[in-house]
Amino acid sequence: MPAGMRSGEENGVDEKMLKQGIRGRMEIRVTEEKTARMMGSGELEVFATPAMIALTEETAWRSLREYLEPGEGTVGTKVDLNHISATPVGMMVVCETETILIDRRRVVFHVEVRDECGVIGEGTHERFVVQNDKFMNKALEKKNRKTSEK
Repeated sequence: MPAGMRSGEENGVDEKMLKQGIRGRMEIRVTEEKTARMMGSGELEVFATPAMIALTEETAWRSLREYLEPGEGTVGTKVDLNHISATPVGMMVVCETETILIDRRRVVFHVEVRDECGVIGEGTHERFVVQNDKFMNKALEKKNRKTSEK
């Protein structure tokens, strides 16, 4: 069944359908492990851009979980974030996502990331709804194909 179409609809309306306006929110404290120095993206002990991207992806996929059919998941396919302000170790960071476009299996989010002093990042993130088994089988076929070429 395609994403956006759900079985068991009541009175023709299913509140669990993918739609614009689905919001996600996660909050973390910046630790040494999440710094540019520790993640290899720089030398400074501030919240790393890769950590911001990981937080964005986690916030987005978690926000969609309850809207997916059993056996479905999402995979990140595009991230376009501006990291506009540094955040030192010890500060709290909040990521908020909101779906702004649903195009069949493609889901686009607006993203805003803030620390205790204001906005530190903003942009968009795209994910695709996949059938988990089918997706993993295809990925493993790629690995097996590469192994058999040796």
